[in-house]
Amino acid sequence: MVMLVIALVGFSIQSNLGDPIRPLVGERVSPEEREAMAEKLGLNDPFFTQYFRFVKKALKGDLGISFIYQTSCTKVILKHAPATIELILGAALIIIVISLPLGVFTALKPRSIFSKLVMGFSTLGVSIPVFLTGIMLIYLFAVTLGWLPSYGRGETIDLFGNGYWKSGLFTIDGLKHLVLPSISLASIMLPLYIRLIRSEMMEVLETEYIKYSWAKGLSPMRIWMVHAFKNTLLPVVTVFGLQIGIMFAFTILTETVFQWQGMGFMFLDAVQRSDISLLNAYLVVVACVFVIVNTVVDIFYGFINPTVRITGTK
Repeated sequence: MVMLVIALVGFSIQSNLGDPIRPLVGERVSPEEREAMAEKLGLNDPFFTQYFRFVKKALKGDLGISFIYQTSCTKVILKHAPATIELILGAALIIIVISLPLGVFTALKPRSIFSKLVMGFSTLGVSIPVFLTGIMLIYLFAVTLGWLPSYGRGETIDLFGNGYWKSGLFTIDGLKHLVLPSISLASIMLPLYIRLIRSEMMEVLETEYIKYSWAKGLSPMRIWMVHAFKNTLLPVVTVFGLQIGIMFAFTILTETVFQWQGMGFMFLDAVQRSDISLLNAYLVVVACVFVIVNTVVDIFYGFINPTVRITGTK
């Protein structure tokens, strides 16, 4: 049912954005040629006839033909998806590695000077847009210091030999190119997670079972890391799963600044060149990513919180 709604929204957008055959036949063709092409593509059929035809093909992985690339939209997206996925993985790794220790430390030592500095920078970080962060990183580390490259993916390796997964994770040059875009993309989410982990950790530390653990004489490290930290992760995991889907949207700005040839860069190119079919396919794929990520988070949540599994068995 969800997939039908997604397809309906995407197809409706495609139908309302204008004449989709214009990029195919050009601007100077006669009305007769345009009408013949519309008839050939089935664009004169009733709306619901076109919709169910679209859904039937979408379920088989056929999301239409790109007017720019003159090939399947699915193939175009598959070629650009690895770049976006690697960028999101890099940003997620930065968020996890930095936010967890900083969030826990600022909760345990809220009055320390370091904690106040972290919270001050996190407030500033939320206010700075991701594209401005990217430009500042390029100016500092690429232009001024010359330590890291400022655009592109660098050297990539075709992992499967079919041209659909060219990865830069296995080359030094590819990893260097990944650093700045990943930091830029992570910058918009990192302050959020530091503040979220801090607030949840401080709330858990005030609960009765934590006070009981202190009364039993357990070591501070065991109380903080085993009893408090595990329960802190419950809301964090939920928010993290939702934000992963949102990060697909933020990659549009990041990929534009760094000329990163991913799905976001492809999306803007399709907008500028009026590739309605590719835009429609992109929206459907991103919506599917949201559904899949949320489902995985719900399943993973059950492993962290056993009460969810117990409730579901009744």
